[in-house]
Amino acid sequence: MIDFVQNLISGVAVGCIYALAALGFVLIYKSSRVINFANGQFIAIGAFMAYALAVWAGLPIWLAALVSMLLTAGLGFLVERVFLRRMVGQPIISVIMVTIGLASVLDGLMYLTPFGSGNFTFPAFLPAGGLNLGAINISYPQLLAIGFTVVFLLLFGWFFQRSVLGVSMRAVADDQMASMSVGVSVQRVFALAWAVAGLTAAAAGIVVGTVSGLNQDGLIAIGLAVFPAVILGGLDSIPGAVVGGIVIGILQSFSTAYLDGFFSQIGLVGGGSQYVMPFVVLLVMLWFKPHGLFGTEEIERV
Repeated sequence: MIDFVQNLISGVAVGCIYALAALGFVLIYKSSRVINFANGQFIAIGAFMAYALAVWAGLPIWLAALVSMLLTAGLGFLVERVFLRRMVGQPIISVIMVTIGLASVLDGLMYLTPFGSGNFTFPAFLPAGGLNLGAINISYPQLLAIGFTVVFLLLFGWFFQRSVLGVSMRAVADDQMASMSVGVSVQRVFALAWAVAGLTAAAAGIVVGTVSGLNQDGLIAIGLAVFPAVILGGLDSIPGAVVGGIVIGILQSFSTAYLDGFFSQIGLVGGGSQYVMPFVVLLVMLWFKPHGLFGTEEIERV
């Protein structure tokens, strides 16, 4: 039972990282119906910016994290203005190809930097050990991952319910033409969505770097791992992004703990099931409930 609870906590912590990354993904899709395939690159850029500011510029880690999130938000805003703004009204496949091309370009540019290869770690800023609850241990990096997600959820809840920009984003997500008719700037909302997506991606990258270190390929892979979480929760649902991320994180933790050992016992090669099971869930979800657990079901008129 203790091992079960320990694996559950580990899965929730990893799932919170997925949830942070999925929040930006969902925001972009919810407001503009664009799928951002460069999400993993934004995660890596935000994390390496924080590392450079903390190690090379000597900033306190909390200030480096804040500045890197703001800079990555600015990058998201710039990407929307320079690349995506010109694609308004174009076929959706064209827009998707732009994000795929952007991912490749950002990938190549990062390989030209000192961060392109090798592993890096943030300066130690958390105490050793963790929070002990009887025989259960929750490490401080795990608490950081959970805490970051809770803070962002509270901020998003306030933003979408209380702020003018948040209400405008909700209106655009529901009906773009109706929003334009009452004076809402749809283009401004699109740019804001990309900026917020950059901010949440940087937050996810910083937490990943704190938990397991910084590696470009590993950080970019988080962007791919987010897809099952987003599909599970629903492409246009912010609560779904959080639920989907946590469920996928728990699934991966239990797959590593139980399935890998089971496969080894029956003579099969063990290891790696945590990378397969999320996509098995994705296929099952698309089969039975393609809009996800909390996604909006749209009925097209025929």
